[in-house]
Amino acid sequence: MEAWLVLTAGLGSGLVGGFYLAFSLVVMPALRRRPAGEAASAMIAVNEAAVGAPFLVLFFGTALACLAVVGAGVSEPGALVRVLGGLASLAGWILTMAVNVPLNTRLARTDHRTVAWSVYARPWTRANHLRAGLSVLGALALLLPLP
Repeated sequence: MEAWLVLTAGLGSGLVGGFYLAFSLVVMPALRRRPAGEAASAMIAVNEAAVGAPFLVLFFGTALACLAVVGAGVSEPGALVRVLGGLASLAGWILTMAVNVPLNTRLARTDHRTVAWSVYARPWTRANHLRAGLSVLGALALLLPLP
C-alpha cells in the first residue's frame, strides 16, 4: 500500500473529523441557545458555505483516498488496520450522505423554520457525533505507526 495514499486518507479523515467535532462541541451548542427560527437560518447559511470547493475537495477526496486504501486490501503487515481505518472513515462519509445531507436539504426547503429546527436538530446532532467519531477513529487507524 502506498504510504502517500494512507497519509492522504488519514490526514483527510482527521481534518473532516475535526470539522464535525467542531460542530458537536461549538456550533450546535451555540445554535441551541438561539431562537429556533434564527438557529435554522444560521444552520442553512453554514450549510450553504460548506458546499464550496475547499470542503467538497476535502470531503470527496478523503472518501476516494479511503476507498483506494480499502481497495488495496490486506496483503502487507499492518494493512488490516489501515483497511479498517478506511472503512471507519467511509462509514462516516456514508452517514453524512444518508442522514445529514437529507436533513440539511429538508431544513433549507422549509418555510416553517421554527418547527423544522425542532425536528432537525436532535437527529442531525446525533448523526454528527457518530460521523465525527468514525472519522477520527479512521484517522487514528490510518495514521497509527505500525511495527
